[in-house]
Amino acid sequence: MIKTITPLRISAQEHLQDYKKPDPCGIIIFGASGDLTHRKIMPALYELYRNKLLPSNFFIVGSARTRWNDKIFRERVLGMLKHVEKSDPSLQKKFVEHIYYRTAEYSNPDSLKVLAALIKELNIKHKVPENLIFYFATSSSVYSDLIQQLAKAGMVLKSKNRKPWMHAVFEKPFGSDSASAHKLNKVILNVLDETQVYRIDHYLGKETVQNILMFRFLNTIFEPLWNRNYIDHVQITASEILGVGHRASYYDKAGQLRDMFQNHMFQLLTLIAMESPVKFEAKYYHDEKLKVAEAIRSIPNNKLHEFIAFGQYGEGRINGHKVCAYRKEKNVPLHSKTETFAALKLFIDNPRWEDVPFYLRSGKRLNHPMTEIAIHFKKIPHSIFTNLKTDHFEPNILSFRIQPNEGIFLSFEAKYPGPKVSIASLYLGFNYKDVFKTIPMGPYERLLLDCIKGDQMLFVREDLVEVSWDVITSILKEREKLLPRVFPNYRSGSWGPESANEIIEKDGRRWQDF
Repeated sequence: MIKTITPLRISAQEHLQDYKKPDPCGIIIFGASGDLTHRKIMPALYELYRNKLLPSNFFIVGSARTRWNDKIFRERVLGMLKHVEKSDPSLQKKFVEHIYYRTAEYSNPDSLKVLAALIKELNIKHKVPENLIFYFATSSSVYSDLIQQLAKAGMVLKSKNRKPWMHAVFEKPFGSDSASAHKLNKVILNVLDETQVYRIDHYLGKETVQNILMFRFLNTIFEPLWNRNYIDHVQITASEILGVGHRASYYDKAGQLRDMFQNHMFQLLTLIAMESPVKFEAKYYHDEKLKVAEAIRSIPNNKLHEFIAFGQYGEGRINGHKVCAYRKEKNVPLHSKTETFAALKLFIDNPRWEDVPFYLRSGKRLNHPMTEIAIHFKKIPHSIFTNLKTDHFEPNILSFRIQPNEGIFLSFEAKYPGPKVSIASLYLGFNYKDVFKTIPMGPYERLLLDCIKGDQMLFVREDLVEVSWDVITSILKEREKLLPRVFPNYRSGSWGPESANEIIEKDGRRWQDF
């Protein structure tokens, strides 16, 4: 008897029927007039409110140098919420009744005293027992001064497992190199305990990223194969069709290596390569990720070009439209040497992954927008079919598609129907939307909810930030040696520079096509 597997159908209400709402709290957002607040943070908080996942008693205070008031801020939020799916004007109006705004100069103690007075007032008005989240959605250059000023004003207090609680969320970039990240950690941890610090990387809130551990450690057919004996190599790709856009002033100082690899790409790498945690708890989970980062092999100085490639996009066509080169983008210097593409080959020196290459690539203005981890298994060593050689077979590939259309897919070989012995490559897989009949929770929704609940699992611990910066900083020190003679060196709408292909082709492999 053949059992037919049908997609799981379960409503969001059924899935959350035993859900316990988190403690009442106040959320204070610094940088509230900025793009991040309006594009990501406020929509995420509204979605949590709409789905009844926020505590019943809460308030949100926006703060920035921009001279707004409650009315202006609420109007801005409502204007942005008109564009969300399943817009409900009456519910949105109820939501913004919880929202307030205060102009503040972050280095001015008097401004912060006004903010502190408002928070005390709102704690009483909304019946919140002084549980607070401070969200730093500002430039990272502000973090040190602002957190110290908050401490001087008595608004933050160092404590561990204390109630009422106080959490602080810090956006990336967390520093710009090893020294700055270490210095920033030192300043923050002089004011706060590590248990109060939530360094956010929104990739970790994506459903497929969260599913990697479940997939590996709950399925006996995969974990025994998750090692150098069966896996040939791993590819991690994060590509964008967008250019630098409105971020040019920041991006030209950072580049793709700082902007994507130290955080997003390294988080994906450590998740794929980590050992099983002793328990599914934040401490043990972070311990195993740290071990992977510490085991990354140093790149030999005399072979840098065999491991690293940089690129910068020129003009080209995206979706049929002509786009300009990076150097012609607004606020980009005419002779900028900032990379908009990077590719790395890395090795992890431990028994599980010895000599298995991890190929990482990420860039702007590429052919297709997607983020995917592809596990390439080894080819069969010998073919028993006399007319089919091993070169005729494609290796099995297990893919975690993180965006868009999140899902998991496995390729395999099978016989093509008919009298001739021929092979077809087929796929098994699913995406969340089709199987679970729901769109996965947005990453900012999930991470904000975890922060309110006090769960640090999907955030980044102090030591991993510093170790990942150590790896990237060592590459940045050699960056000038690696830059090509001519920029730009890849066309917009392509898959990057030829030097990236050489890194992988030299090993007899090729980048996965999408």
